[in-house]
Order: sequence, then structure tokens, then C-alpha cells
Amino acid sequence: MKILVATTNPGKIAELRAMLNLDLEWLGMSDVGDIGQIIEDGSTFAENARKKATGYAKATGLWTIADDSGLIIDALGGEPGVKSARFSGEKSKNDDGTLIDHRNIAKVLELLKDVPQEKRTARFVCSLCLASPEEILIETEGTLEGLITNREIGKNGFGYDPIFFVPHSNKTVAQLTAEEKNAISHRGNAIRKFKPLLTQLMS
Repeated sequence: MKILVATTNPGKIAELRAMLNLDLEWLGMSDVGDIGQIIEDGSTFAENARKKATGYAKATGLWTIADDSGLIIDALGGEPGVKSARFSGEKSKNDDGTLIDHRNIAKVLELLKDVPQEKRTARFVCSLCLASPEEILIETEGTLEGLITNREIGKNGFGYDPIFFVPHSNKTVAQLTAEEKNAISHRGNAIRKFKPLLTQLMS
């Protein structure tokens, strides 16, 4: 059976394949040709994941899994939220993602510069949706609670990982190994809820 993962990021596909560990053929957007882009203009992560999964499933005729994820900071009224990837503006053409990551981080740190540590609570959220061309089949959500640091710490991961401190690990997400991150991450938690539902659907 083939399932399309609505991403151009090979790392996300590899992560899903490893964590779900099911006898499936996983396809990425690069495997289905140019079918246009779904605009992520929902007000929640779940809405965006649903929009991508249903849109690409209808366009390709394939079961499609999509995710939307980001950072919610309580002191910023929930921002950056669904705008997490483009909080400081759109990504430029020649940016591999690292420049926009640093700009987004700089904007968050500037906005929080006068906020005391105990009020810098935040969470990563990941919404997953699997759709067939006809209907939504599975939806799950995972979160990871933490605090925003006052500077970047650690070199692993991507996005806001260097400023997201996980108290029970006593590290930022960017200080965790890939295995440690998958064990506690918002995406990992969403995938762990997703796996038994997909297994049941396929049986």
C-alpha cells in the first residue's frame, strides 16, 4: 500500500517511516509531480493538517498524511502559533532554512527580553491527519511542554529547538540526540497515538 506524506522534507518522511515501522510504501511530494500547493491559512494546526491531507489526497488519489506543527508561547498570547515557520517573514529563495530559523528565534527572544523565566512557558504542538480522497481517516495531536531560554543552546534539531528548554531532560531540544528527541517530541507523541489507529485501519 502507498501513502503520500505531504512534505518535501526527506527528514520528516524518514522520521515517520522509522517511528511507524509498518509495511507501507512511503511517497513524498517529489514523487507525485507538480500538483500545485495547498495554502495553509487555517487558524489552528489541526485545520492546516486537515487541509493539506484532504487537498493532496483528492489531487493524487492517494491516502495522504499531513502534519502541521509549531510553537505556542503563553506570554505572547499563543504566538507564533500557526505562523511559527514564517514568524519573521517569508523564507528567501536561497535559504536552506537556517537563516529564517535564526531570524525567527531572534524575534522571539527580543519579544520576551523583559519576561521573567518562570513566565516563559511554551509548548510545541503537532497535529497529524490522514485522509483518503473521500474522507478524513485519522487525526491525532501531540505536545511537548517547556520554557523559552534567553539564548540559543545546542546545535541539533532545527527551528526553535535551540531556545526550547525541557525541564525533565534539563536540556534544550537542540541538545538532545535524534533518539532522545523522538522519545519526547510533540511529533513523536502524535505519531505514537497515530500508529495503533493506522494499524487497525489496515487490518
